[in-house]
Amino acid sequence: MEVLFLGFLTFFTSVVAAIVGIGGGMMLIAILPSFLPTNALIPVHGLTQVSSNLSRAFFGRKDIEYSVVPKFLLGSFIGISFFAGILTLISLEYVPLFIGIYILLSLWSQKFNEKIKRYENYYIAGFFQTGLSMVVGATGPLTMTLLLKDFNDKDKVVATGALLMSLTHFLKVLVFIYFGFVFFDYIWIIISMICGAVFGSFVGTKARNLIDGKKFTIILKLLLTILAVKLIIEVALKFSII
Repeated sequence: MEVLFLGFLTFFTSVVAAIVGIGGGMMLIAILPSFLPTNALIPVHGLTQVSSNLSRAFFGRKDIEYSVVPKFLLGSFIGISFFAGILTLISLEYVPLFIGIYILLSLWSQKFNEKIKRYENYYIAGFFQTGLSMVVGATGPLTMTLLLKDFNDKDKVVATGALLMSLTHFLKVLVFIYFGFVFFDYIWIIISMICGAVFGSFVGTKARNLIDGKKFTIILKLLLTILAVKLIIEVALKFSII
């Protein structure tokens, strides 16, 4: 039953991401700590998001701006190398706390987002988006703000962002394989989530122009806020931080 539920959950979050462009991965990473052990949280989420983002990019492939990919990829290689070294120094028990704080800052802190916007080139965006994804899982907003500035077409922003995020998660998955994470231990969960992700990308791409994106985004922000606060409180109680 849990396997099927995670498949449905991934379907829903993938639909969200295909419609709005961001948010689906954040929602999924905020919920997964209730179902997966901490050491499996980021790698399983990453592999699932490869399929979600890659399928979304495929369904919108005619709108992708490939010119930004080489710059982003170079930054990503440097970022993943740097942050992979830091990962060995961080207690995985605190990962949900990092995720919760990151989500709240991304959603509600203008100052935080202004600092992010300083990294307005694809080399630096690739460095931070791919590097930080090793710790917080979902870092789509880092690139989406840059894409929104460069391209007015919503379909271009969503499709190009999906391709860049698929590269981010793919590189992250390779690092976790290098560190010895055994994905096969979660094979049925992964298969269910990948199926849900691909189908969700298809449905969301078809529904993108049928739904009021602004209203949808407001609801999404509220849901993500609740999930982020839940993650922070759970870790705080576990370690008696509060």
